[in-house]
Amino acid sequence: MRRDNRAQIKPPAARSPSRNGLLVVLLLALGTAVLATHWPALSTQALSFDDTEYLTENRLVQNPSWTSARRFLSEVLEPSTTGGAYQPLSMISLMLDYAAGGRPDNLRAFHRTSLVLHVLNTALVALLLYLLFGNPWIAVAAALLFGLHPLTVGRITWVTDRKTVLAAFFSLWCLVHYLCYVRHGIRVHYAVALLLYVLAMMSKPTSLPLPVLFLLLDYWPLRRLSKRTALLTMPFFVVGGIGLIISFVSFHHTLQVVMPGHHGMPRILFIVCHNIVFYLCKVVWPVHLSTHCPFPEPFSLEHPAVLTGVIGTCVLVSIVLASWRRTRAPLIGWAVFFVAVFPTLGVIGFTPVIAANRFVYFPIVGILIILAAFLEWVCVRWGGGRRRARDVIVAAIILLVAGTEAVLSRQYAARWNDTVSLCEYMLKLTPEEEAVHNHLGVALRARGKTEEGIEHFRLAIEYDPESPRAHYNLGNALKDKRMLDEAITQFREALQRDPRHVLAHNNLGVALAMKGELDEAIRQYLQAVDLEPEHVPALINLGRAYVLKGDNEKAIAYWDRAVRLNPRDKRTRMQLLTLRRRLLEKHD
Repeated sequence: MRRDNRAQIKPPAARSPSRNGLLVVLLLALGTAVLATHWPALSTQALSFDDTEYLTENRLVQNPSWTSARRFLSEVLEPSTTGGAYQPLSMISLMLDYAAGGRPDNLRAFHRTSLVLHVLNTALVALLLYLLFGNPWIAVAAALLFGLHPLTVGRITWVTDRKTVLAAFFSLWCLVHYLCYVRHGIRVHYAVALLLYVLAMMSKPTSLPLPVLFLLLDYWPLRRLSKRTALLTMPFFVVGGIGLIISFVSFHHTLQVVMPGHHGMPRILFIVCHNIVFYLCKVVWPVHLSTHCPFPEPFSLEHPAVLTGVIGTCVLVSIVLASWRRTRAPLIGWAVFFVAVFPTLGVIGFTPVIAANRFVYFPIVGILIILAAFLEWVCVRWGGGRRRARDVIVAAIILLVAGTEAVLSRQYAARWNDTVSLCEYMLKLTPEEEAVHNHLGVALRARGKTEEGIEHFRLAIEYDPESPRAHYNLGNALKDKRMLDEAITQFREALQRDPRHVLAHNNLGVALAMKGELDEAIRQYLQAVDLEPEHVPALINLGRAYVLKGDNEKAIAYWDRAVRLNPRDKRTRMQLLTLRRRLLEKHD
């Protein structure tokens, strides 16, 4: 194998109109294959983790308007409806899907948009690889393996993961326009790339490392890295620095962030090594996929997964460095993957899981660069006769792998038919995981199977006694069964662990009101409103409590606030109008 780092990328003149036309035809075929494979995902109805925050309990998403969009855009440092980073474009896209008919019990509109974005992302991956290597067949072959991969299924079926496919869409377009600027020197491409970078960060802050990817690609395969080209990327680094500050502040305001020094450097190294090997294994062997990947216990070299991660990372680094003398492809490809996945690699802890399949959706581009470089060497540069036979064998292998991926993707999509089925599947993988038992209990309670839900909530508490959400959800289920004293105990347990749990304050108030303890119930409702002034359920409950106490003026004040915040609530509006009419009649 020759030193491919000596070879220049084909200039634009070498790409004839016929080759560009072939690329268009291949892209249409590629999009059709991806669409056909993932079509069943449109019918899935499972809700997964964080969907309550992003959809079912998000008042702004459920009230599509310019006001909601303005709130998403203006709440830069402290988003009020979602915990985590500033991501207004993702939230606005979910809001538009809600306006188009999407509902918590009918997710088709949300899945449709995510599927379209995934098809476009697959085409953009092909276009990116074509601009890098100049061969439409190789570019589309590698992109096909991306588009059909089972790891991409959850990006379509999980409503919350809209941010991943949307950020990848803008990130890939950004890379494409940067390469067009490199090829043609047209400044419009540079300006558009900078704008797309901003849009990517406004979709999901994991897009921050894009400028570093520019430098890596400038080094290889573009072979143009210099002080001048590095200076050209400085505006991107400045914009990225601003985005980094915004993300850091918003995370600290809305989530509990664990900094690297909290657990020490050995733990950080173990997390990084584990995740590198974990993600590689899922890319190569995509089975037992799940939206929830808990930390191995004990998290030390005694656990096989941690030990395998450390050994595997050392072997991988050795292979990449050993290949340096013959080709730059493995080093740059893995560098692209590592840089792109770094924000979610676990160095800074912002999630209770060690890894998540969604984090590798865009970073897979680095692995595809290695694959495309290898295919180019095999099909184009490798000397010897029987080239046609070699191409047929390579094409057969690609189609075989793609077909296997399509089958596995269909099988995994079937797991998302409904929430209960998804949770039961995840419990087979992680039977002692509190979050999964908790989520399953919520789904069973929603189906009216409260007793079964209570069993899973109790198991969740058994596996993690300090979980406020498990105590809160158990309290809700017990309240449904009119076991008020035990429900109140569970709500207080939740508040002991998380005094700022707004829903626990509100539902504790509901349970107290059901017992006739209106004064204490009102105190809980007021605490919920103090913590979240726009919490509509607490405002409605305050109105009801004051009606029962005979204080109609206060009831009207709270119901009026609730209706202004949620104009779609017809029931509260009618109660407000009725109460006002009674007061007018009384005064008359």
